[in-house]
Amino acid sequence: MKADIIVVGGGAAGLMAAWGAADALVAKGSDASVVVLEKMPRPARKVMITGKGRCNFTNLKDWNEFSAHIRTNPNFGKPSFFNLTPQRLIDFFEGYGMPTVVERGDRAFPESHRASDVVDTLVSACHSKGVKIETEAAVKTVEQTDEGFRLDMENGGVWTCRKLIIATGGLSYPGTGSTGDGLRWASGLGHRLVPTFPSLTALVPKGYKRQEVKDLHIDRSTPFAELGEKLAGVSLKNVGVQLMVQDTLAQDEFGDVDFTDGGLEGPIGFQISRKAVKSLINGSRVCVNIDMKHGVPLEELLVRVRELWKEVDHDPRSARLREKEKCRILLGKLMPWDLIPAFLACHPQIISLERRGRTDTKVWVNMLEIAKALKCWRFEIAGYVGYERCVVTAGGVSTDEVVAKSLESKLIPGLHLCGEVLDVDCDTGGYNLHMAFCTGLLAGQSAAKAL
Repeated sequence: MKADIIVVGGGAAGLMAAWGAADALVAKGSDASVVVLEKMPRPARKVMITGKGRCNFTNLKDWNEFSAHIRTNPNFGKPSFFNLTPQRLIDFFEGYGMPTVVERGDRAFPESHRASDVVDTLVSACHSKGVKIETEAAVKTVEQTDEGFRLDMENGGVWTCRKLIIATGGLSYPGTGSTGDGLRWASGLGHRLVPTFPSLTALVPKGYKRQEVKDLHIDRSTPFAELGEKLAGVSLKNVGVQLMVQDTLAQDEFGDVDFTDGGLEGPIGFQISRKAVKSLINGSRVCVNIDMKHGVPLEELLVRVRELWKEVDHDPRSARLREKEKCRILLGKLMPWDLIPAFLACHPQIISLERRGRTDTKVWVNMLEIAKALKCWRFEIAGYVGYERCVVTAGGVSTDEVVAKSLESKLIPGLHLCGEVLDVDCDTGGYNLHMAFCTGLLAGQSAAKAL
């Protein structure tokens, strides 16, 4: 079986690469063929689960702001970005009949908030240009030939092509088909791989999971320990989060965090996870400090805590309550009720006992310790959730060996690489998907131009 251009991988980058190649061929009146080989039964399985199924497919920030969210060599992605800006990507989808909306943080979604609409639109766009999409077509090996490339298939078949685009993604969510095939093929063809690790993933605090073996990779299915049972399901809004590496401030963020079945997640949890995971792998000690009263100085907060305590203590309804019960009422005025059990468990110094005799004890509630704990709730990080549920893979094919303006390999003429297989990863918020789309388009157009 032959094709002029083969795209391996039918995800966001691969489908856009196929459309870009076919569109460029049609524009110049060529009848050259474009084929997508996707090993899963349906294309773009990972896109279907993006943004919890809502699919935040781009972010409308301009290049200066957008590039600050690219975590590896931002300038490499600049030609791709300007070839397909976020607004042009929105115009593309709307031009193919998919209405879009822009929400808080310049994040763009399909108006229906259904990721399936993004996938259906991409597939329809490819078909409109004559692209052939082969599903359940798993590639086993890739090798360079005098005429181009030979692809041996798992089912025993063989494909050949003049131009090859590898768009197989990284290692995240392997159940969607991202199992690192493209990384192996690129390495086999001589490309250097930057070591990969999970990014945009859950960080697991010490005591959150029951670990039988000490391992940095803590599977999401690992049962909860006591802390995890108390914290899972709690969300915190508008908090300060500091990432500490070896007791040195490495990252300072503000926003929302979630405690989930995996660990510490949410927008800000993901934001700090890349640096946290890399530091853990390098053997550094990692902690996360949460400031639940961001913007309020400790002295001012302490005054407020004492005022609230007086209100609780003098309330007639508190007359028969013990100090511990009144402390819970106080904390309920300072944080979500479902957070209190974990907060008390992590800060036993809040309540102390003074023995006044053999049978006489006095319970004290320490206002200063409450204020200090609210300003700095410290979590030592034991590990992280791995590729099975991370959003994106950091690392990949070194961009030093790929031409930024065409995404063609500097080592293998006719080979183009795009999307997550490259050492390019971004923050959450539409940035990763946009880089997949824009690198895919440029790779496809460049491959077609060379025919």
